[in-house]
Amino acid sequence: MRDVLYLEQIEQAEVLLKPQRVEVLRQLAEPRTCTEVAARLDQTPQRVYYHVKQLVAAGLVELVNERKVRGITEGIYQAAARSYWLSPRLVGRIGLRRARDELSLGYLLDLMEEVQADIAALDRAAPELPSIGVSGEIRVPAEQRQQFLHDLQTALQDLFTRYGGSEGDAFKLAVACYPKGNNHE
Repeated sequence: MRDVLYLEQIEQAEVLLKPQRVEVLRQLAEPRTCTEVAARLDQTPQRVYYHVKQLVAAGLVELVNERKVRGITEGIYQAAARSYWLSPRLVGRIGLRRARDELSLGYLLDLMEEVQADIAALDRAAPELPSIGVSGEIRVPAEQRQQFLHDLQTALQDLFTRYGGSEGDAFKLAVACYPKGNNHE
């Protein structure tokens, strides 16, 4: 499994940007069968298999093994990478703008929920809880948004490459960028 898979093909991005497929992909961080994923997501194995087939065709999931269960061959699948990066060139080309924005905001809500659950699960009695929180406001003119996305992606990619090995303490990094509402001043 790679640390990062950089997506430059619009077909890959469109396969990935479906909320149910993102959930299936999360479950495949570890090798699992469609039946196992279905049980974890409270879905039918057939429905999960449909999504897995789409993810495999797009190169986002790989068949890593097979096993026989009652005379039937069952595939064991795993995500191709730990994280997926969308090329800034794809932003604006995927679906309708409103649909894309809704998916993006939905993903941000899921991400914040995940961060909240992770933090709540930390052992507060541990002698050391190294963490950092940073929040700020930036202003980006419309004509510079693509360059901003590229710069942000490059900076984060550099961190993931430099510290993405298998040694040392594991930390989770979550970054959210969204339009600031006027009612929060």
